[in-house]
Amino acid sequence: MWGSALALWTAAGMVCLQKGRRAPGPVLGAACLFSMAFGLGESSEENRCTTSNAATCTKCLALGPECGWCAQEDFMAGASASERCDIVSNLISKGCLSDFIESPSVGVTIPSGSEANTQVTPGEVFIQLRPGAEASFMLKIQPLQKYPVDLYYLVDVSASMHNNIEKLNSVGNDLSQKMASFSHDFRLGFGSYVDKTVSPYISIHPGRIHNQCSDYNLDCMPPHGYIHVLSLTENITEFERAVDRQKISGNIDTPEGGFDAMLQAAVCQSHIGWRKEAKRLLLVMTDQTSHLALDSKLAGIVVPNDGECHLKDNVYIKSTTMEHPSLGQLAEKLIDNNINVIFAVQGKQFHWYKDLLPLLPGTVAGQIESKAANLNNLVVDAYKKLISEVRVQVENPIQGVHFTITAICPDGSRHTGMEGCRNVTSNNEVLFNVTMTMDGCDGAYGESYAIIKPIGFNESTKVHIYRNCSCQCGDGKRKCVDETLLGPTCSQCEGDKCHFDEAKFPLDSCKAQQNQPVCSGQGVCICGKCFCHKTKLGKVYGKYCEMDDFSCPYHHGNLCAGHGECEAGRCKCFRGWEGDRCQCPSSSAQHCINSKGQVCSGRGACVCGKCECTDPQIVGRFCEYCPTCDTACDENRSCVQCHHPHNVSQAILDRCRALCPPKAHYVDQIEECPSSPSHFRIFFIIFIITFLIGLLKVLIIRQIILQRTRNKVKSSNYRVSTSKKVTDFGKGIGVAGWGGRGAL
Repeated sequence: MWGSALALWTAAGMVCLQKGRRAPGPVLGAACLFSMAFGLGESSEENRCTTSNAATCTKCLALGPECGWCAQEDFMAGASASERCDIVSNLISKGCLSDFIESPSVGVTIPSGSEANTQVTPGEVFIQLRPGAEASFMLKIQPLQKYPVDLYYLVDVSASMHNNIEKLNSVGNDLSQKMASFSHDFRLGFGSYVDKTVSPYISIHPGRIHNQCSDYNLDCMPPHGYIHVLSLTENITEFERAVDRQKISGNIDTPEGGFDAMLQAAVCQSHIGWRKEAKRLLLVMTDQTSHLALDSKLAGIVVPNDGECHLKDNVYIKSTTMEHPSLGQLAEKLIDNNINVIFAVQGKQFHWYKDLLPLLPGTVAGQIESKAANLNNLVVDAYKKLISEVRVQVENPIQGVHFTITAICPDGSRHTGMEGCRNVTSNNEVLFNVTMTMDGCDGAYGESYAIIKPIGFNESTKVHIYRNCSCQCGDGKRKCVDETLLGPTCSQCEGDKCHFDEAKFPLDSCKAQQNQPVCSGQGVCICGKCFCHKTKLGKVYGKYCEMDDFSCPYHHGNLCAGHGECEAGRCKCFRGWEGDRCQCPSSSAQHCINSKGQVCSGRGACVCGKCECTDPQIVGRFCEYCPTCDTACDENRSCVQCHHPHNVSQAILDRCRALCPPKAHYVDQIEECPSSPSHFRIFFIIFIITFLIGLLKVLIIRQIILQRTRNKVKSSNYRVSTSKKVTDFGKGIGVAGWGGRGAL
């Protein structure tokens, strides 16, 4: 027994080696070696590849990394489909050619150019995974000695911090000298914060709104959410001048707006001057706690913080309109921007910040003494602690893929990735064993990526993962049943020989309609069922392979707006949705019905609750205004037939349902609307109207002529009368004259 088994595996190994000389590629080579190694143990264990009776290639590959599928068309003629699934070496021994074996490899590839990072290597990794398999690689992190450091002071300038701010005047030179042993390139920056400038955070009394410290006889600057005062600079004198010019301010309530300012200092990289190659430290000096997200509702501010930079002229302009950030949001932005936080806290509130450290990765807290006497030592000690801790976390996780990260510390101890290693020096090297496992496909396939990010480092590793969840059987010479199990009546078995009876299952059963291609031209018909082709564009599915997830229009980034399925290039909407992209709720059609119950007055189509009229001359919300249309009686003429359905065609009945809803019952009798006017009647009406208009013009002209004639007669009579009066008047003068002379 053992001799025959050994001979079998030896023969399988020789076949693999012979195939290897013909360069079958890394896929089969890895599969052969894997199956040979695995097969030696199979003699004493159950072979799950065969016992599971997997009748499809996909189901076979999902059983485990040792299973393979023979897609050779004439493999074991007459055998059942499940016999195509077996250990790779078994398939070869059964006569399956290596070129037809579907067995995706599992491997790790690290490109040669991935060593570009200086502290985190490799910078990029490519992983091939399949269900049930796992892959591993080593991640190396080595902190550099005397790394450049950017330190930004974010100071609470409320009145109670007055003494601590005075101490900052002398902190620059002393701190730069102490940091010289840790960094050859040290820069300082400065910013201030108080709180949101609305009630109940500050006093809005006219006498105090500009000077919150008026009750203390102090000259305070107006309160503010956050002001960026000085960008990061290596000029220590400039830093001291900026601090010396800083005035205190004030507010009412105890918590301050520290988290609001921290998020802006983190995301406004160009304003602050954060360098890509530097270790980024954000020192937060305060003596009080900070407001959290929900506290903003006390001031009526309900807009969530968007996590974006909103500095204008170095002033945070969204302080009074957006909420404080949440702890989770703040932690995400600090990690994304590679920023370590040092909380320098005075008084009893130190413990409040200390309790937050587990929720904010890459942060430390220290307690400052009165007047910040120990501030420089606190910063140096905090920096030592930050650079001595190396931890990693996974960002952009992939569904169905699990990461297991184990830190191998310089002292030989092992911890999880989030715990990491402590007491690491610049000469030490920390290794992380990264293992990825894949439970199953669950419909997911193709390439995606995750990020392994060391906390506080500006370098990371990008892990590309390609999930091999399907078989590549598309050349016609391969037999892959890749979607569903075949029915029990499909194959007929006599003894241990099985074959498919294609005569019982004609190709017409794989057609949606007689005039359409088999399986919509996107699949093959096996035993009366369609098995759809695989395509790089997306997924093809459906009873007749008539549906896909790539050929239909998108709406707001979603295929068929996420409210339908793509069938033959057109969106087939789910119940309650309509439109060419399924972007409109069906209820919106109610907004297109006029007072008569007609959809868009029968002159348009309802699109997403709005009428689109068929003619540009037609206007109105319901396309009700139509200067060129017939009378209202003609509009409703077709609806009369809906109440006399005898001898009416189906087309008219369909029109009744669309244009003449139940409100059309207001038409009681046909006689209310006259029959359609004939062409002769139209001509007669036009003739009469024309005749009347012409007659009216004649009457008007006649009246005008008569009026002019009367005016001329009156004018002539007037001139004659006037001439006679003048003659009589002349005669009278002559008589008078002669009479006068005679008198003389």
